[in-house]
Amino acid sequence: MDSVKPPIYVTKPFLPELSELIPYLKQIWASRNLTNSGPYHQEFEQELARYLGVQHVSVCANATLALLIALQALRIDGEVITTPFSFVATSHTLIWNRARPVFVDIDPHTLNLDPEKIEEAITPETTAILPVHVYGTPCNVDRIAEIAAQRNLKVIYDAAHAFGVKYCDRNIVAYGDLSILSFHATKVFNTFEGGAIISGSPEMKLHIDHLKNFGFVDEVTVIEAGINGKMNEFQAALGLLQLQHIGDAIAHRKRVHDHYRRILNNCTGISMLKPLPSVENNYSYFPIFVNESYRLSRDELYSRLRDNGIFARRYFYPLISDFPMYRHLPSSARTNLKVAHHTASQVLCLPISSMLTEQDVDRICDLIV
Repeated sequence: MDSVKPPIYVTKPFLPELSELIPYLKQIWASRNLTNSGPYHQEFEQELARYLGVQHVSVCANATLALLIALQALRIDGEVITTPFSFVATSHTLIWNRARPVFVDIDPHTLNLDPEKIEEAITPETTAILPVHVYGTPCNVDRIAEIAAQRNLKVIYDAAHAFGVKYCDRNIVAYGDLSILSFHATKVFNTFEGGAIISGSPEMKLHIDHLKNFGFVDEVTVIEAGINGKMNEFQAALGLLQLQHIGDAIAHRKRVHDHYRRILNNCTGISMLKPLPSVENNYSYFPIFVNESYRLSRDELYSRLRDNGIFARRYFYPLISDFPMYRHLPSSARTNLKVAHHTASQVLCLPISSMLTEQDVDRICDLIV
């Protein structure tokens, strides 16, 4: 009788050996400094800045708080142009900041915001653009920067999927007024929970650091209505340790990615995103697209995989614009988001992680081809 095979999930966090983490834990316990910008917090920000090739990094407890704080730091209000093809936190943070999301359609080749649709959606009420580097694929940052400069708009990039991604030899988080990273357990680089804001000046970093600590400047001085967005020492220590392994983790994910492509490249009815020139990827996701010529519908393939212990995800489905708190918006109309709706009906993200083996990929692909 065949042995029961373990389930495989879309993402599985890379974890260092416990023996590597124990010295960090002992130091935290010995110092009794558990949070409030302790030594590991400060070291982690410095090491992140060095790795990312930027000057100013503010780490936070999670990426949603980071995005909330970023919008506050730039005093974003009015209308903000964003994508319906993302995780709900992207637009939720706009609502929490009393800004109004305006959804525009996506580019069918990158699944990121279509710059021409951005330009068409700008009104006198528009104050900012909030694009997402979906699956780690860089947005058209040059064209977005050009539009923003012409119309005097702020640009905040949701780079939750894009840790370590480079475009033209420059880290993708260096673009825009601010960029947000996620260190959630499902990401390429993780601290269990966590996030960061990348800013362009020491003044903006200081402003952000005040906002993430209730607005405190010193023990007795509060200068603005901040929030508790601080990262604790355990998260920061884990981040420092993860940085030592991130190169190996991304290299392994590339091998998994390449193995998938070799097997699925000639599978009728299954398509994949094409690599972009001048991009150094991080292989954060492996989406496939199930079209009408495949023998099963997307949802039938999804169920077939799950029935066999393969927990793929329809990511992103439904669109943000389909949820009750957004579907009333004029920009949520299906006729306004044709490419996004078509993509959401076909997409299926297959498991990819630094723990996946070629045998795991073979097992998954045997259920597809």
